[in-house]
Amino acid sequence: MNSFGRLFRVSIFGESHGIQIGVVIDGCPPGISLEEDDLKDDFARRRAGGRGTTPRIEPDIPRIVSGVFQGKTTGAPLTIVFENTNVKSGDYGNLWDQPRPGHADFTAQKKYGAYNDPRGGGHFSGRITLGIVAAGVVAKKILGAVKVTAALIEAGGQKDIASAVEAAIESKDSIGGIIECCCTNMPIGLGEPFFDSAEALIAHMIFAVPATRGIEFGSGFAAASMKGSEHNDCIRDEQGQTITNYASGINGGITNGNDIVFRVPIKPTSSIGLPQDTYNFKEKTVSSLLIEGRHDTCIAIRIPVVIECATAIVLADLMLQERSRRI
Repeated sequence: MNSFGRLFRVSIFGESHGIQIGVVIDGCPPGISLEEDDLKDDFARRRAGGRGTTPRIEPDIPRIVSGVFQGKTTGAPLTIVFENTNVKSGDYGNLWDQPRPGHADFTAQKKYGAYNDPRGGGHFSGRITLGIVAAGVVAKKILGAVKVTAALIEAGGQKDIASAVEAAIESKDSIGGIIECCCTNMPIGLGEPFFDSAEALIAHMIFAVPATRGIEFGSGFAAASMKGSEHNDCIRDEQGQTITNYASGINGGITNGNDIVFRVPIKPTSSIGLPQDTYNFKEKTVSSLLIEGRHDTCIAIRIPVVIECATAIVLADLMLQERSRRI
């Protein structure tokens, strides 16, 4: 549903053009320093405003409404909310009749009927990932020495990201990209095989991020063409450090102390400035649709921090599980 995690459990709520969106974190340990300003830096990385991003700019001012007392988490459910202030819901009035290609308009309408909120994508909007970022900021505090970083390494099939974005803007089209995430200073032993293995949970969470189209750990698909003698990571010391890292720091679903490295392909933004053919349910025929509203030319520009925080949530939950197992 809309919750993830066992001990560090994250629940997101809200719609793109609703009154507010937010996140509830249950299982956050007490005594962690937390103020609204702690979320400022990661929120700024996700916010629009740069070249190739949507003109819709929200202040994203967080309000911590429960779970913190005198600057420290209490151990009770932690709730953080954000107001939606810059909405233009009229741009989405025709989506009942003509669902946008590539969006959840059609599937959401079929699943929830007339009760679905289509404005700005409703609950399916990438805006809802703001709650994931907020929870990720808290998760990073739990991780301590473990560092999670993500960056856009390619857009539109090019390493020259700025050039690719400019070309897409000029053509009124959109492009995707590839994000690489690296987790360093990893402890040994995180992961609960079989079904809650470290990479299974990371993959689960990453696929919850809208626009994700895959995930590749370490050698990824290249492993299929390698020999075992090439792919095996030889252990070089008693801490388990390896000469290569094709396994991406995970063996048997359990972290081995080496870096976790994975890459995520992000699809092109579905809303583009060109006419597209789609079925018109009112006229009962295929007709042209020109999408209104404000959209990113390359949504991948704003997603690295979401991938980073989503990963931190998984690792924090696994870390708390490992601590509880050792008590």
